Amino acid sequence: MRTQQIVQGGAAFALLAIYLGFATGCSRSGASSHSASAESAPHVAVVQARRAPISNSLSIAGEFLPYQEVELHAKVAGYIKNINVDIGDHVHTGQVLAVLEIPELTAELQGADAGVRHSQEEITRAQNEVSRAEADQAAVHAAAARLQQASQARPGLIAEQELDDAVAKDRSGEAQVESAKAALAAARQQLEVSQAERQHYAALSEYSKIIAPFDGVVTWRYADTGSLIQAGTSNIASQPVVKLSQINVLRLRIPVPESLAASVRDGDQADIQVQATNGHLTGKVIRSTDSLDFSTRTMQVEIDVPNSNYKLSPGMYANVTLQVQNSPLALTLPLQAIKRGTDKTTVLLIDPQDRVQEREIQTGIESANRIQVLSGLNEGDQVIVGNFGEYHDGEHVIPKLSSLAEDKYVAESGAQ
Repeated sequence: MRTQQIVQGGAAFALLAIYLGFATGCSRSGASSHSASAESAPHVAVVQARRAPISNSLSIAGEFLPYQEVELHAKVAGYIKNINVDIGDHVHTGQVLAVLEIPELTAELQGADAGVRHSQEEITRAQNEVSRAEADQAAVHAAAARLQQASQARPGLIAEQELDDAVAKDRSGEAQVESAKAALAAARQQLEVSQAERQHYAALSEYSKIIAPFDGVVTWRYADTGSLIQAGTSNIASQPVVKLSQINVLRLRIPVPESLAASVRDGDQADIQVQATNGHLTGKVIRSTDSLDFSTRTMQVEIDVPNSNYKLSPGMYANVTLQVQNSPLALTLPLQAIKRGTDKTTVLLIDPQDRVQEREIQTGIESANRIQVLSGLNEGDQVIVGNFGEYHDGEHVIPKLSSLAEDKYVAESGAQ
C-alpha cells in the first residue's frame, strides 16, 4: 500500500514538473516574441500640435496717388489778366491762383446796380402814392359821413343823389388806396428781382478769380497771361487753368485678388517698402471699394500715407505686405504633417499605444510653413510628418520627435 502511494506521488511530481517546464517555455517564447515585435516596429518622425500665433500675409505692389486732385476751370469766359502760380508751387486754401478780365460782366454788374436803385426809387414813389390816396380817401369818407348824419338828423334836407355821389366817391377812394398799395407791393417785388440779378452778376464777378480749394501743389499750368478761357459750364470744350494736387497725404492704392478680398478689413496693418526712396513705412487699411473690378477680378484697397516732408511723389510704386488673417493663439501643425484629399484633410495620429490612426481634421489660416487646426486634434497630440504612404492604420510604430520641425516652430514663434 505504501509502495503504491509512493508511485502515485512520483507520477504527480513528474506531471507537475512537465507543466511547469511547459509554462516556463511558453513565457519565455512570449517575451521573446514581444521583444522581437518591438525591435521590428519602425521609427517615425512626429510633431506635436502646438499653440502659436499664425497669420496669412499678402504681398502686392501698390501705387501712390494724390489724396485729392482737381483741374480748376473758370466759371465764366474771359481773358487771363494775372496768373500767380506755376508748376511746383505750394498753395494754401483760399489763395488766388489767377484773375480773369471780363469787361462785359463788369457792365452787367453796373446795370444790375442801376436796376436796384431804380426799384428803390419806384418803392419810394409808390409809398407816396399810397399816402396821397389814403389822404384823399379820408377826406371823401369824412364828407360822406357828414352828409349821412345831416340826412338822418333832418330827413329830406340832403338830396338822395348827393348822398349816393358821396358814398360812391368814398368807395372809389378806398379802391384807389388798395391800388396804390398793390403798386407798392409790386415795386418791392421788383426790388427783390433787381437785387437777385445784382447778386447773380456779383457772384459771377467773384468767379473771375481762380481760388485754391485746398492746400496742395500746382502740378500743371495750362494757360498764360492773355489766354482766352472758356466758361467751364459752356458746351464748348473748356480748357482748365491749373491742376492742383494734395500730396501732404497720399493714397496708396493696392489691388487685392478675389481669393483674399473677403479677408481684408479696414484697420488691417500694412508693411510698406518704397524702392524709390529705400524707405520703410507702416500703415493700415483705411478704405476699400467692397466690390471687385470685373475686368481684373480685384478689389481696390487704399492706405493713407502721411507725406509732410514730400519725399514721396504720386506715381511711385511700393511693395505692400498685408496681414489679412491673424490668430494670436491657434492650434497649429507644420504643412508637412497634413494629407490633403479631394474631399477631406487628414493626419496620421499616434495614439497612446503607439499605433497609427488616420484622423480627419478641419483647417483654417495657412501661413508659409504652418496651418491652423480648427477641429480633430488636441494640443500635444503627436502626428507623423511626411512619408504618409509608408504607414497604415493600426500599425505599431516608435515615435520620435522631429527636431527639424521643432526648430522651425521655435523660429516662427520668435519671429511672430
